[in-house]
Amino acid sequence: MDVAMNEADSLEALSGILERLTENPYDISLHAEHVRIARETGMDEQVESALEMMTAFWAAGEHVWLPLIQQKTSSSNLESPDDIKAILDLYSRAEQDYVSIPLLQRHLEFLVERWEHFMELESRPEDLGELFTQEWMHEALTNAVSQGLGHLTKSHLLWDIQRDWELARLQNSSGEEREMLTNAIENMLLERLQQPHSNYEETFQAYSSFTTNYKPHDQYESLLVKASKLRGRSVKGYQLREKLENSLELSGFSLEGYAYYLSAERRRKSPDIFVLKPLYERAISEADKRRFSGEPGAEDALRSFWTGYVDFLRTQDVEDEQLLLTFRRGVRSVPASGELLARYIRFLERALGLEEAPAHVAAVYEKAQSIAPLQSDIEQLVPTVLARAGFEKRLIEAGGDQVYETLIQIVMDGISKVRKASKTGDARLRLEKYLSGVCLDVEDLHANAVVLWEDTAKHCRNSYLAWTSYTEVLARQHMYDDVRKVFQDIVAKNLDWPEAIWDAWISFEQLHGTVEDIEDALDRIERAQIQVNTRRAKEAEKAQYAAAQLIAETQASTAPTAEASQRTQVASVPVSAAMDIDAVHAAESSSKRKAEDDDTAESSKKARVEEPPAKLKRDRENCTVFVADIPAGVEEDELRALFKDCGVIREVKITQLPNSLVATVEFMERDSVPAALTKDKKRIRGKEIAVHLAWRSTLYVTNFPEDADDTFIRTLFGKYGEIFDVRWPSKKFKSTRRFCYLQYTTPASAEHALEMNGTDMQEGHKLSVYISNPERRKERTDSDANEREVYVAGLSKLVTKEDLETLFKTYGTVKDVRMIMDEKGRFKGFAFVEFASEQEARAALAANNHELKKRRMAVTLSDSRVKPKNKAPGYREEVRNRSVRVRNLPPGTHDGLLQQALEKHAKIKRVEVFANIAEAEVELETPAEAGKLLLRPDSIEFNGNKLQIVAENTTGPPTSRPIAPPSATSGFFVPRNAVSRPRAGLGIRQRGARGAQASSASAASGSVSSADNGGGGKGQDDFRKMLLGGK
Repeated sequence: MDVAMNEADSLEALSGILERLTENPYDISLHAEHVRIARETGMDEQVESALEMMTAFWAAGEHVWLPLIQQKTSSSNLESPDDIKAILDLYSRAEQDYVSIPLLQRHLEFLVERWEHFMELESRPEDLGELFTQEWMHEALTNAVSQGLGHLTKSHLLWDIQRDWELARLQNSSGEEREMLTNAIENMLLERLQQPHSNYEETFQAYSSFTTNYKPHDQYESLLVKASKLRGRSVKGYQLREKLENSLELSGFSLEGYAYYLSAERRRKSPDIFVLKPLYERAISEADKRRFSGEPGAEDALRSFWTGYVDFLRTQDVEDEQLLLTFRRGVRSVPASGELLARYIRFLERALGLEEAPAHVAAVYEKAQSIAPLQSDIEQLVPTVLARAGFEKRLIEAGGDQVYETLIQIVMDGISKVRKASKTGDARLRLEKYLSGVCLDVEDLHANAVVLWEDTAKHCRNSYLAWTSYTEVLARQHMYDDVRKVFQDIVAKNLDWPEAIWDAWISFEQLHGTVEDIEDALDRIERAQIQVNTRRAKEAEKAQYAAAQLIAETQASTAPTAEASQRTQVASVPVSAAMDIDAVHAAESSSKRKAEDDDTAESSKKARVEEPPAKLKRDRENCTVFVADIPAGVEEDELRALFKDCGVIREVKITQLPNSLVATVEFMERDSVPAALTKDKKRIRGKEIAVHLAWRSTLYVTNFPEDADDTFIRTLFGKYGEIFDVRWPSKKFKSTRRFCYLQYTTPASAEHALEMNGTDMQEGHKLSVYISNPERRKERTDSDANEREVYVAGLSKLVTKEDLETLFKTYGTVKDVRMIMDEKGRFKGFAFVEFASEQEARAALAANNHELKKRRMAVTLSDSRVKPKNKAPGYREEVRNRSVRVRNLPPGTHDGLLQQALEKHAKIKRVEVFANIAEAEVELETPAEAGKLLLRPDSIEFNGNKLQIVAENTTGPPTSRPIAPPSATSGFFVPRNAVSRPRAGLGIRQRGARGAQASSASAASGSVSSADNGGGGKGQDDFRKMLLGGK
C-alpha cells in the first residue's frame, strides 16, 4: 500500500531525481522514477512537470501522453480557440511518437464532442476561424483515422467514429451537397471493404444499409454483388492472419509474439505494407510500454523493431519524406541505438547527396555524443562511429583532395571512447581494423598503421587478435626482426587464444625465416604449450570440483529411488535431442526362429559370426551444454578452442536468433559436462558468455488443444523469454501424441514459464509444463504411453466407443479410446484403449476373451511402434491410393512440423521424412484427401521452399504421373499392382497364375483402350469435379 509522502520528503526526493536527470537526461529509468515520485506526492503540477520533461527528451507512449492531455484538458478553457489549439497540438505531438488506438480514439471523441458543442450554439464563434468547419473536421478525422487504419483488430474503433459523423452530416444535407456526400461516403465504404479488418461483416452490413437508404432501389442487388467481389481479397487477407492475431492476444501481446508475427509476415512472397507497417507500429508501441515499466529485454526488442521497420520501408521504396519522418521518430524513441543511427546517417547521405548531407550528418553525430547510454555501450557506439567515418571517407574520395585528418580524428576519438567505456575495449577491434585499412590504402599513412597496432596491442595485452594484427602490419612493412621479437615476447603470455599466436609465428617463420629461426620458434612454442596446458589443467580441476558438487546436489534432490533408477536404466532408452523417443524398438525374438536357440541343432546350421557390440546411443540431454550471450560474429573454431580442454567434442551448432547468438556444444561423454560448465562467465572477444546444461532451459509441454501448432506454442510461451527451439514428436507411430519440447535461451525463462502449468486452455485441457529433466522422464505423461495402452481385437462392427469406455473404466481411468475406421468411416473391428497408468492397463488384460455384443474380444498390451507383419489382402494398394510423395523439403525438416503444415490443407494420418533425399512419404485418411493435395492449383510453401506433391509409387522411383490409368469401372485410381501376382519359389503352388496374368493383361488393355477413345473411365478431371462436389 502506497503511503502519501510528506512535503519535506517530496521536495527532497524530487530534488534528488532532478539532479540526476540533469546529469543524464537520456536515462529513461530516471524519467520513469521521476513520474512515480511526482505521482506519490499527490501534487498535480509536479506530475504535469514530470510528464512534460519526459516528452521533451523521449518519445512517449499513451501511458504518458493520455494523463498529460487529460491534465491539460481539465485545466483549459474549451471555449477558447487558443486553448483548443494547444490541446490539438498535444494530440499531434503524441501521435508522432507512437501509434496508439486509445490515444487516437480519445482524439476523435474530443473532435466530435467539440463539433457537436459548437453546432448547438445559435451562432458559431467567429474567432474559431477555420476550426470545426465541415471541411476542417473531415480532414482532421481522416488524418487521425488513417494512422490506425491498418490495425486488423481495432481499427474499426476509429473508422466507425468517422463513418457515424459522415452519415450524420449526410442526413442533414440536401441538394447538390447531399449528392456529393453520398458519392464520398459510398467511396469511403467501398475503400474500407477492400482493407483487411476484423469486423468486415459489420462493414458490409453498413454498406448494405447505406445502399438501401441513399441509392436507387433498382441498383441495390448489382451494387451488393460488386461490393461482395471487392471485399473478397480483404476478407481472405484477414482470415489468413486471424490465427496469428489470436495467438498474439493469447500470449498477452508479448514482444516475442510480435517478433514471430513480424517474421511470418516478412517471409511472405509479397509482404503487404498495409499490414506490416501498422504491425511494426503496434510492436514498437508495446515494447515502449514494457520498457517504461522496466521489463528486461524490452529496450533491445524496441531497437530491433525500429531497425527492422526502417529496413522494411527502405526495401518497399517508400518516399524519402516518409522514411525521414520514421527515422526521426525512431531516433527519438531509441536515441542510444547505434544501429539505427548508422542507418539514419546512410539514409541522409543517400537522400540528400554529398553536397547537402554533411551539415545534417554532423548535427546527428554531434547530438549522439551527448547521449550517455550510447557512449557507454560499445555495441552501439562502434556502428555509429563507423557510419560517420564511412560518410567522411566517401566525401573525401568524391572531392579528390585526399585530406584524411578529419577522418582519422573521428576514428581515433571513437577508439578513445570505446576504451573509456570498457577497460578491455572492443574485442573485435572493429574501429582499429577500419582505421588500419584506411592508413594502409594511403601510402603516406603506412607508418600510422604500425603506431596504431602497437598502441592497440599494449592496451589489449591479452588479445590474440591485437597481437596478430600488429605482427601482420609489421610484416607488410618488411620489419621482420621486429615481428620476430614481438612473437618471442608474447609466446608464453596468458592470451585468450595462444594457439592462434603460435600458428601465426610458425607461418611467419616458414615464409621469412631461416632454418634456425623455424627451429627456435618451434622450441619456444613447445615450452609455452607445456606451461599453458599445466595452467589450464589446474584451472579445470578446481572448476570441475565445484561443478561436480553443484550437479551432485541437483541430482540428489531430483533422483528417484534406487529401485526405480535400476528399472529406468534397464527399460529406458536415452533421448536423442528429445526426439529419439520415436525410435523403433525392433523385437529381437520376432525376427528369429526359436530353433536357432536350440543347442542340439547347432551342427545343422551355419556358424554364426559374433556380432560387434551394439553402438551406444547418443545421450544428448546429458552431454550437451547451451551457450548464450555470444558476441556477434563468433565462429565454431572459437567455441571449440574454449571447450577443447573439457573433453572430446562431438558437435558444435551456432544459431543466430532474432535478438542474440547462441550455440549448443555436445560432448562424446557426459563426464565432460562438469568441466564445460566452468566456462560460464568466461569471455569471448571481451564479452561474458553464459553456459548451462541444455535441459535446464528446456520445458516438456503437453495436454494442449489438439489444433495447437508451432505458432500457437511460440506465441503462448514467448512472453517469458527468447525461444531457442520448439521440437515436436513424430506421429508416424502414434497419431495421438500431443506434446513438445520448448527450449529457451536461459534457465530463468524456463523457470518463469512454469507458471503456465495447470492453465485451463479449453474444456478438459489443463496445460502440463515441466522442466525436461532427463532423470524424471518417466513422469512425463507420454513417456510410457505404450505401456499404458491395450490393443483390443475381434470386436463386433456394432461396438461403439461408449461401449468400450463403459467396459474398460472398471479397470481404471480411461484417457482415450481410438476406434480404427476404414476409408468409408466404418469400424474395422479393433481399437486401442489408453489408461492413466501402466498398472491399470495390465489390469485390463483380464478382459481378454470377454464377450461383447456376441463376440469374444482379444486384449493385449499395445506396442504402436511395431508394425504388424501380416496385412490384409490389398492393404498396401489401399495405403498407396491415399499416400503422396512430398519433394523439395528444406534441410532439417522435421516430420512433426511438416505434418502441421500439411494438416491445414488435408487430413493427415502419417508423415515420414527421408532427410537424405529431401522427400517425405505422407499417408492421408482417404484417397479423396490425397486428391486434395495432388490437385491443389497452387503450391504449398514450407520454411521458404515450395513443396512438390506427387503421387506415391511403391514399385519404383517417385513419379509425377498418375499411379495407374483410370479404371473403366471405378471413379478412383487403380494402382498398377492392383492385381495380385502369384508367388513363386520353393514350396509355393502357382495356383491360378495364368488366369491372373490374363486378367492383368486384360485390365491393362482395357485401361489403355478407354483412355485412348474417351470411354467410360474417369480421369483426374472427373476426380477434381468429384472433390469439388460435381458429378
